[in-house]
Amino acid sequence: MPTPTSEENLQIVYQDSHYVAINKPPGLLVHRTNIDFHEKRFALQLLRDQLGRQVHPVHRLDKATSGILIFALNEESLRLLKLKFESGEMRKEYQAIVRGFSPDEGTINQPLKRPKDTRRDSDSIDYQEAQTNFETLSGVELPLPTNKHETTRYSHLLLKPKTGRWHQLRRHLASINHPIIGDTTHGDNKQNRLFLERYGFRRLWLAATRLSFENPMTREWLDIKVEPWADFEKALQVTGLSK
Repeated sequence: MPTPTSEENLQIVYQDSHYVAINKPPGLLVHRTNIDFHEKRFALQLLRDQLGRQVHPVHRLDKATSGILIFALNEESLRLLKLKFESGEMRKEYQAIVRGFSPDEGTINQPLKRPKDTRRDSDSIDYQEAQTNFETLSGVELPLPTNKHETTRYSHLLLKPKTGRWHQLRRHLASINHPIIGDTTHGDNKQNRLFLERYGFRRLWLAATRLSFENPMTREWLDIKVEPWADFEKALQVTGLSK
Protein backbone atom coordinates (compact mmCIF):
# COMPACT_ATOMS: atom_id res chain seq x y z
CA MET A 1 0.00 0.00 0.00
CA PRO A 2 1.53 3.33 -1.08
CA THR A 3 2.03 5.17 2.19
CA PRO A 4 5.01 7.50 2.47
CA THR A 5 8.04 6.46 4.46
CA SER A 6 9.55 8.69 7.13
CA GLU A 7 11.99 10.02 4.50
CA GLU A 8 9.26 10.95 2.03
CA ASN A 9 7.17 14.10 1.93
CA LEU A 10 3.43 14.20 1.52
CA GLN A 11 2.25 15.23 -1.95
CA ILE A 12 1.12 18.86 -1.73
CA VAL A 13 -1.36 19.70 -4.50
CA TYR A 14 -2.30 23.24 -3.43
CA GLN A 15 -0.86 25.83 -1.05
CA ASP A 16 -1.39 29.50 -0.26
CA SER A 17 -0.93 31.60 2.86
CA HIS A 18 -4.12 30.18 4.42
CA TYR A 19 -4.53 26.57 3.25
CA VAL A 20 -2.58 23.49 2.18
CA ALA A 21 -4.11 20.53 0.35
CA ILE A 22 -2.41 17.13 0.09
CA ASN A 23 -3.15 13.97 -1.86
CA LYS A 24 -3.42 11.62 1.12
CA PRO A 25 -2.27 8.07 0.43
CA PRO A 26 -4.53 5.17 1.45
CA GLY A 27 -3.78 3.69 4.85
CA LEU A 28 -2.68 6.96 6.48
CA LEU A 29 -4.66 8.38 9.40
CA VAL A 30 -5.45 12.09 9.48
CA HIS A 31 -4.59 12.30 13.19
CA ARG A 32 -4.14 10.16 16.27
CA THR A 33 -7.14 8.08 17.33
CA ASN A 34 -7.90 5.50 19.99
CA ILE A 35 -9.34 3.17 17.34
CA ASP A 36 -5.92 2.73 15.67
CA PHE A 37 -3.82 3.26 18.78
CA HIS A 38 -0.95 1.21 17.33
CA GLU A 39 -0.39 3.66 14.43
CA LYS A 40 2.58 5.98 14.86
CA ARG A 41 2.33 8.16 11.75
CA PHE A 42 -0.38 10.64 10.84
CA ALA A 43 -0.99 13.15 8.06
CA LEU A 44 -1.23 15.98 10.61
CA GLN A 45 2.16 15.17 12.11
CA LEU A 46 3.86 14.53 8.76
CA LEU A 47 2.62 17.77 7.19
CA ARG A 48 3.51 19.80 10.30
CA ASP A 49 7.05 18.47 10.19
CA GLN A 50 7.28 18.92 6.41
CA LEU A 51 6.21 22.60 6.55
CA GLY A 52 7.81 23.37 9.89
CA ARG A 53 4.65 24.98 11.24
CA GLN A 54 1.33 24.17 12.88
CA VAL A 55 -1.48 22.93 10.64
CA HIS A 56 -5.16 22.23 11.33
CA PRO A 57 -7.23 19.58 9.49
CA VAL A 58 -10.39 21.21 8.08
CA HIS A 59 -12.21 17.94 7.35
CA ARG A 60 -11.63 14.20 7.54
CA LEU A 61 -10.96 11.27 5.25
CA ASP A 62 -11.16 7.70 6.48
CA LYS A 63 -7.81 6.01 6.96
CA ALA A 64 -8.51 3.72 4.00
CA THR A 65 -9.69 6.52 1.68
CA SER A 66 -7.12 8.32 -0.46
CA GLY A 67 -7.25 11.76 -2.00
CA ILE A 68 -7.62 15.48 -1.31
CA LEU A 69 -7.29 16.53 2.32
CA ILE A 70 -7.18 20.22 3.31
CA PHE A 71 -5.41 21.81 6.26
CA ALA A 72 -5.71 25.39 7.48
CA LEU A 73 -2.65 27.38 8.52
CA ASN A 74 -4.39 29.50 11.17
CA GLU A 75 -7.47 29.45 13.39
CA GLU A 76 -9.49 31.98 11.39
CA SER A 77 -9.03 30.22 8.05
CA LEU A 78 -9.92 26.95 9.79
CA ARG A 79 -13.15 28.39 11.20
CA LEU A 80 -14.31 29.91 7.93
CA LEU A 81 -13.65 26.87 5.75
CA LYS A 82 -15.26 24.55 8.29
CA LEU A 83 -18.41 26.66 7.91
CA LYS A 84 -18.40 26.02 4.18
CA PHE A 85 -18.14 22.27 4.73
CA GLU A 86 -20.97 22.38 7.28
CA SER A 87 -23.22 24.47 5.01
CA GLY A 88 -22.77 22.15 2.03
CA GLU A 89 -21.05 24.78 -0.15
CA MET A 90 -18.13 22.48 -1.02
CA ARG A 91 -18.34 20.65 -4.35
CA LYS A 92 -16.82 17.21 -3.86
CA GLU A 93 -16.04 14.37 -6.24
CA TYR A 94 -14.86 10.86 -5.48
CA GLN A 95 -14.11 7.78 -7.57
CA ALA A 96 -14.94 4.24 -6.47
CA ILE A 97 -14.82 0.65 -7.68
CA VAL A 98 -18.00 -1.19 -6.70
CA ARG A 99 -19.64 -4.57 -7.01
CA GLY A 100 -22.06 -5.20 -9.86
CA PHE A 101 -23.37 -3.20 -12.81
CA SER A 102 -24.61 0.12 -11.42
CA PRO A 103 -27.19 2.34 -13.20
CA ASP A 104 -25.81 4.90 -15.65
CA GLU A 105 -26.56 7.63 -13.13
CA GLY A 106 -28.68 8.26 -10.09
CA THR A 107 -29.24 9.96 -6.76
CA ILE A 108 -29.30 8.25 -3.39
CA ASN A 109 -31.46 10.12 -0.88
CA GLN A 110 -31.28 8.14 2.32
CA PRO A 111 -31.00 9.55 5.85
CA LEU A 112 -28.09 8.09 7.79
CA LYS A 113 -27.93 7.39 11.49
CA ARG A 114 -25.32 9.18 13.52
CA PRO A 115 -22.57 7.00 14.99
CA LYS A 116 -23.00 6.69 18.75
CA ASP A 117 -19.77 8.44 19.61
CA THR A 118 -20.85 11.69 17.90
CA ARG A 119 -24.15 12.11 19.73
CA ARG A 120 -23.91 15.11 22.03
CA ASP A 121 -26.91 14.52 24.25
CA SER A 122 -30.10 12.51 24.64
CA ASP A 123 -31.98 14.95 22.38
CA SER A 124 -29.64 14.44 19.41
CA ILE A 125 -31.28 13.64 16.08
CA ASP A 126 -30.91 9.93 15.35
CA TYR A 127 -30.87 10.37 11.57
CA GLN A 128 -29.42 13.06 9.31
CA GLU A 129 -30.39 13.84 5.73
CA ALA A 130 -27.84 12.56 3.23
CA GLN A 131 -27.63 12.77 -0.55
CA THR A 132 -25.17 11.26 -3.03
CA ASN A 133 -25.27 11.72 -6.80
CA PHE A 134 -23.41 9.19 -8.93
CA GLU A 135 -22.45 8.47 -12.52
CA THR A 136 -21.14 5.18 -13.89
CA LEU A 137 -17.90 5.70 -15.81
CA SER A 138 -17.40 2.09 -16.91
CA GLY A 139 -18.39 -1.50 -16.17
CA VAL A 140 -16.89 -4.94 -16.76
CA GLU A 141 -17.99 -8.57 -16.50
CA LEU A 142 -15.23 -11.09 -15.81
CA PRO A 143 -15.28 -14.93 -15.96
CA LEU A 144 -14.65 -15.21 -12.21
CA PRO A 145 -17.20 -17.29 -10.25
CA THR A 146 -18.48 -15.71 -7.04
CA ASN A 147 -21.21 -17.07 -4.78
CA LYS A 148 -23.82 -18.63 -7.10
CA HIS A 149 -22.76 -16.60 -10.12
CA GLU A 150 -20.44 -17.79 -12.89
CA THR A 151 -19.13 -14.28 -13.52
CA THR A 152 -18.16 -11.20 -11.52
CA ARG A 153 -19.20 -7.66 -12.37
CA TYR A 154 -17.54 -4.40 -11.34
CA SER A 155 -18.31 -0.73 -12.00
CA HIS A 156 -16.19 2.40 -11.80
CA LEU A 157 -18.20 5.30 -10.38
CA LEU A 158 -17.92 9.07 -10.11
CA LEU A 159 -19.56 10.17 -6.85
CA LYS A 160 -20.76 13.67 -5.96
CA PRO A 161 -21.95 13.79 -2.35
CA LYS A 162 -24.09 16.79 -1.41
CA THR A 163 -23.69 16.12 2.30
CA GLY A 164 -20.82 14.81 4.38
CA ARG A 165 -22.13 12.22 6.82
CA TRP A 166 -20.11 9.53 8.55
CA HIS A 167 -19.18 6.81 6.01
CA GLN A 168 -21.81 8.34 3.70
CA LEU A 169 -20.51 7.01 0.39
CA ARG A 170 -19.77 3.56 1.79
CA ARG A 171 -23.18 3.26 3.43
CA HIS A 172 -25.13 4.74 0.52
CA LEU A 173 -23.57 2.44 -2.06
CA ALA A 174 -24.09 -0.59 0.15
CA SER A 175 -27.76 0.41 0.47
CA ILE A 176 -28.26 0.06 -3.33
CA ASN A 177 -26.39 -3.27 -3.43
CA HIS A 178 -23.25 -1.83 -5.01
CA PRO A 179 -20.83 -1.82 -2.08
CA ILE A 180 -17.34 -0.43 -2.56
CA ILE A 181 -14.74 -3.15 -3.08
CA GLY A 182 -12.42 -3.39 -0.08
CA ASP A 183 -14.99 -2.06 2.40
CA THR A 184 -14.71 -4.46 5.33
CA THR A 185 -17.44 -2.71 7.35
CA HIS A 186 -20.28 -2.15 4.88
CA GLY A 187 -19.11 -4.24 1.92
CA ASP A 188 -19.08 -7.76 0.50
CA ASN A 189 -16.30 -9.79 2.14
CA LYS A 190 -16.41 -12.50 -0.52
CA GLN A 191 -15.86 -9.93 -3.25
CA ASN A 192 -13.14 -8.27 -1.18
CA ARG A 193 -11.37 -11.62 -0.81
CA LEU A 194 -11.68 -12.36 -4.54
CA PHE A 195 -10.20 -8.96 -5.41
CA LEU A 196 -7.31 -9.59 -3.04
CA GLU A 197 -6.62 -13.17 -4.16
CA ARG A 198 -7.00 -12.41 -7.86
CA TYR A 199 -5.12 -9.12 -8.07
CA GLY A 200 -3.20 -8.82 -4.79
CA PHE A 201 -4.82 -5.49 -3.90
CA ARG A 202 -5.71 -4.77 -0.27
CA ARG A 203 -7.41 -1.40 0.20
CA LEU A 204 -10.72 0.44 0.08
CA TRP A 205 -11.25 1.49 -3.54
CA LEU A 206 -12.44 5.01 -2.78
CA ALA A 207 -10.56 8.20 -3.72
CA ALA A 208 -11.38 11.89 -3.18
CA THR A 209 -10.34 13.37 -6.52
CA ARG A 210 -11.82 16.88 -6.72
CA LEU A 211 -12.75 19.69 -4.34
CA SER A 212 -14.08 23.04 -5.54
CA PHE A 213 -14.97 26.03 -3.36
CA GLU A 214 -14.60 29.75 -2.83
CA ASN A 215 -11.57 30.49 -0.67
CA PRO A 216 -13.22 32.32 2.27
CA MET A 217 -10.04 34.32 2.92
CA THR A 218 -9.41 35.62 -0.62
CA ARG A 219 -12.80 35.07 -2.38
CA GLU A 220 -10.89 33.21 -5.10
CA TRP A 221 -12.61 30.18 -6.63
CA LEU A 222 -10.44 27.08 -6.14
CA ASP A 223 -10.76 23.87 -8.15
CA ILE A 224 -8.36 21.29 -6.73
CA LYS A 225 -8.06 18.02 -8.68
CA VAL A 226 -5.87 14.95 -8.30
CA GLU A 227 -5.52 11.64 -10.09
CA PRO A 228 -6.17 8.54 -7.96
CA TRP A 229 -3.06 6.86 -6.57
CA ALA A 230 -1.14 4.55 -8.91
CA ASP A 231 -2.59 1.39 -7.36
CA PHE A 232 -6.12 2.65 -8.10
CA GLU A 233 -5.21 3.25 -11.73
CA LYS A 234 -3.62 -0.21 -11.90
CA ALA A 235 -6.78 -1.80 -10.47
CA LEU A 236 -8.83 -0.11 -13.21
CA GLN A 237 -6.44 -1.44 -15.84
CA VAL A 238 -6.19 -5.05 -14.70
CA THR A 239 -9.95 -5.41 -14.28
CA GLY A 240 -10.67 -3.83 -17.63
CA LEU A 241 -12.52 -0.87 -16.10
CA SER A 242 -10.05 1.64 -17.48
CA LYS A 243 -11.24 3.38 -20.65
